[in-house]
Amino acid sequence: MSVSPTRDRRAERHEATRAEILEAAWELAREQGLSGLSLRDLGRKVGMRAQSLYSYFDSKHAIYDALFREGYERFLERREAFETTDDRRADFRRGAREFMEFCLEDPARYQLLFQRTIPGFEPSSSSYALAVRSLDVPRQRFRDMGVEDPAVLDLWTALLTGLVDQQISNDPGGDRWSRLLDEAVDMFFEHLDKEK
Repeated sequence: MSVSPTRDRRAERHEATRAEILEAAWELAREQGLSGLSLRDLGRKVGMRAQSLYSYFDSKHAIYDALFREGYERFLERREAFETTDDRRADFRRGAREFMEFCLEDPARYQLLFQRTIPGFEPSSSSYALAVRSLDVPRQRFRDMGVEDPAVLDLWTALLTGLVDQQISNDPGGDRWSRLLDEAVDMFFEHLDKEK
């Protein structure tokens, strides 16, 4: 007679409620902005009192941390699915396009992951480790090209987030800055070629 492992239904319900709270938090952040997220509104949205949220998260910043982690997990899923070719410049162009699409499809998530929008919020070390890991792919691609200077990666990320910031801030839903992406990537690589 085999014995099936018993399920921990309480833990399953707890995790399901945490997931529901996070989904509701994303919805509110998209509607009201990240810094406008209130525990009262969040509790109301999931059918509980604001104080009850503390049974699932230690603080409001713990909710932001869970959102940060979730956002980077999604980003890494996409980044790790990216297939490279022998044409590095085309790969960087395509990678930049995918990054921009990821950011533009959810501006609230972009702001949480790539800006310091929430006063006093810093992600936990385990969540921040995902952010650091997200830079491994472009860092390695630059190394494969013989580029070791960390300032090159800094310039690359500033270029991409600058275009995304402009697009989100000044032409949401449009393409005024996103259409400049290929040209910006080409300018970046022309600069790199001159530096070699």
